[in-house]
Amino acid sequence: MQANPVSIASRKASQNALEAFGKLLPEFMGGSADLAPSNLTMWSGSKSLTTDDASGNYIHYGVREFGMTAIINGIALHGGFIPYGATFLMFMEYARNAMRMAALMKVQNIQVYTHDSIGLGEDGPTHQPVEQIASLRLTPNMSTWRPCDQVESAMAWKLAIERKDAPTALIFSRQNLAQQARDAAQVANIAKGGYILKDCQGTPDLILIATGSEVDLAVQAAAELTAKGKQVRVVSMPSTDAFDRQDAAYREAVLPASVTARVAIEAGIADYWYKYVGLNGRIVGMNSFGESAPAGELFKLFGFTVDNVVEVALSLG
Repeated sequence: MQANPVSIASRKASQNALEAFGKLLPEFMGGSADLAPSNLTMWSGSKSLTTDDASGNYIHYGVREFGMTAIINGIALHGGFIPYGATFLMFMEYARNAMRMAALMKVQNIQVYTHDSIGLGEDGPTHQPVEQIASLRLTPNMSTWRPCDQVESAMAWKLAIERKDAPTALIFSRQNLAQQARDAAQVANIAKGGYILKDCQGTPDLILIATGSEVDLAVQAAAELTAKGKQVRVVSMPSTDAFDRQDAAYREAVLPASVTARVAIEAGIADYWYKYVGLNGRIVGMNSFGESAPAGELFKLFGFTVDNVVEVALSLG
């Protein structure tokens, strides 16, 4: 997959992962809360479960995000299946306490949350998640992944399938994302939740940390900063909880304490990232609800541009 790069939405990358894993896992029991065509959670082997035919492996839950998530908890407790559901990330709000119960009960409940940011576009702030990713990350025993391309997406699915004693939130984009270049060691390090995607010679002057659709933005900004004479490291951090579980030596290797000039970039609530950039770091993130406009215009409006990231980074000195 790394050797065959494509620029696709991570929700499509998720569907491709389902296609690959589904052929190996007859115990898959999928579903969506009335959004299967948008969530892309059906694969070629999906068969709808109906009142007349219980042999299916895909449940159409209707507009019932809470009911879907609670039923999946029951399926997990019954055993014998790997259950997953899906909706827009914004609509996880309706399912919050059922997902919290999955974490509390330590059951495998995989949720595919698509349309993950202001990148949703014209549907506007009612449908654009802002604080939801942080809420999931702050839930004990919840694993949360926001991949930046098809390779990170496949790794996120693999780890969610393997994680039997806790729920996983897989957060995917509506818009296409560029695939990042990596060597074999970097591909392996995706599983650690955060890793060095682009590095410099010697100790960096500055570290850019990003997730999901903002990783490519960080890579582009790093190229401009390098041209201005800065030594820049880019860290992709698709899963903060997975990164936090790594030993101190690995975390220090990725985010050395001596490098305090740090910028986090994510189209979600900004405050969460002070944990990684420190109080003197900077965050290019959301501090308000979104707006209704094409995604490209919204990213410009809220500062998710190369020029703004470069300006913010240079303000650190």
